[in-house]
Amino acid sequence: MKNIAIVLSGCGVRDGSEIHEATLLLLAIDKLGAQYTIFAPNDKFDAFNHYTCKDTDEQRNMLVEAARIARGDIKDLITFDASEYDALIFPGGFGAAKNLCTYAVDGPNMEVRKDVAQAIVDMHSMHKPIGALCIAPVVVAGVLSNKVCVTIGNDESTANDIEELGATHKVAAETDVVIDEANNVYTSPCYMLATHISQVYEGIENLVVAILKSLDK
Repeated sequence: MKNIAIVLSGCGVRDGSEIHEATLLLLAIDKLGAQYTIFAPNDKFDAFNHYTCKDTDEQRNMLVEAARIARGDIKDLITFDASEYDALIFPGGFGAAKNLCTYAVDGPNMEVRKDVAQAIVDMHSMHKPIGALCIAPVVVAGVLSNKVCVTIGNDESTANDIEELGATHKVAAETDVVIDEANNVYTSPCYMLATHISQVYEGIENLVVAILKSLDK
C-alpha cells in the first residue's frame, strides 16, 4: 500500500492548515486505497481568533495544534525520511504561507523553514511526487524555484509572486490539477477559488488520483 506523507502547519484556515482541505485529503487518500502519515513542524506560531477574526497575543505549537486534525497520530517533521514515503502533500491554509514559510510577510523574498525545505528537496531528488493545495504551492515554488510549474488558481498578485520566485504559474479552475511531469509536482487551487466544499473535495481527489497513477507507472 502506498504511504503518503502530509505536512500540516497547525489547525485553522487563518493561522494553520485549512481543516476542510486537510480532512478531505485524508479521506481521498483512504478512499483511493492508500495510507497516510501526518507530520508538522514542532515550533510556535502566532495564533488567530477564528471567531472574532482578530489577532491574539497568544502563541501555539504547530505540532500540538495539528495533532487535533491527526487525532494525535502525528510525527515531528524533523523525523521525516523521504525514503520511507511514496509522495508528499501540503494542504493549504494561511499557516502554509506564514508558518511553513514567510511568504505572508515577505512575499517573493520569502524563506522556507529548513525542515520543510529539506523534505521537499529530498523528495524531489528521489523524483517522488510532491502535491500542494490552495496557497501551499508557494512553499514548493520557494524551494524548487525555476525548476517547477504550479497553480494557485487565477489570483494575479500571488501568480506574479510565484513568477518572481523563478517558478512558472499556470492558471487553473477550482477542481483542476496542474501537473509538472518533469518535476513530479501536482497542484490544485482548492479554496483559492472554490466556493463549495464539494469542489474542494473534487480537486483534492483529482490530485490524489493523479499522484497514485504516477506511482503505478
